[in-house]
Amino acid sequence: MEYTRLGSTGLEVSRLCLGCMNFGDGEPWMIGDRAASIDLIHRALDGGINFLDTANVYSDGESEEIVGEAI
Repeated sequence: MEYTRLGSTGLEVSRLCLGCMNFGDGEPWMIGDRAASIDLIHRALDGGINFLDTANVYSDGESEEIVGEAI
């Protein structure tokens, strides 16, 4: 995995980012399976991804709850 500095923060983040918008069950295109979402996050972390994109509007905050549970 390649890493890069995140602006002037001093943080080193993976050049790949895991988008977490589809975690939850608020829309038909979302994964809808909490265990499968957590497994996907674990696989990303195992692969060296340490940069996750999430927002409180993703499934009304459920996405962030799933990410929190996974990490």
